[in-house]
Amino acid sequence: MITSIYIYIMSEPQYKPVTVDKPIPNTYDLGNLAVFDSNPLDNQKLKNENEREEYLATVARDNVQVLINQILSLPMKSTTDTHGSSTGQDSTMTLVQLPEPTTELPREKAIPKAKAATKWEEFAARKGIKAKPKEGKMVYDEASGEWVPKWGYKGKNKQMDDQWLVEVDDKVKNTPDELVDPRTLNRAERKKLVKKNELQHKRNLKNGS
Repeated sequence: MITSIYIYIMSEPQYKPVTVDKPIPNTYDLGNLAVFDSNPLDNQKLKNENEREEYLATVARDNVQVLINQILSLPMKSTTDTHGSSTGQDSTMTLVQLPEPTTELPREKAIPKAKAATKWEEFAARKGIKAKPKEGKMVYDEASGEWVPKWGYKGKNKQMDDQWLVEVDDKVKNTPDELVDPRTLNRAERKKLVKKNELQHKRNLKNGS
């Protein structure tokens, strides 16, 4: 019995060298992983439809090779990471530290338009009123010896609500307001101020649109 044996002989792939010679040295922006080739292209090969694609692929390959060579010359560091491993074993990764980009890239989206001035901002501009510097949200409470918020939960503006004894202002003595509980009045004034601010906020939004 004769058995036929087929032997496939495959030639080893011919790898191109990692060194690339350029008549005009390339420039790089390694922060953006970019390479710029100033060498002129061969017009004859570009006009030939049979050579054009292979020629452009060769030029692109060479530029990618020189870019990789530059990247591999940058400082590197190794890290050991156990996250994302299905076996739970430590995996060592080598990271390349890229420099800061040097090429300014165009914006993806248009520059945001300036917001229209609110009614108060227009009034302040006409009157020359300057904004006051913002103060902190905390204030020192001498009674408790602690820093407490000016408003909101356990705010300083609600301190009167917890007082069991409240002094009556001399201005309201012998007037109908003398019998009004200042604690109740303080809460009512806060609610009134909140509603006023909400209404003003809606007006500002309407004027801004």
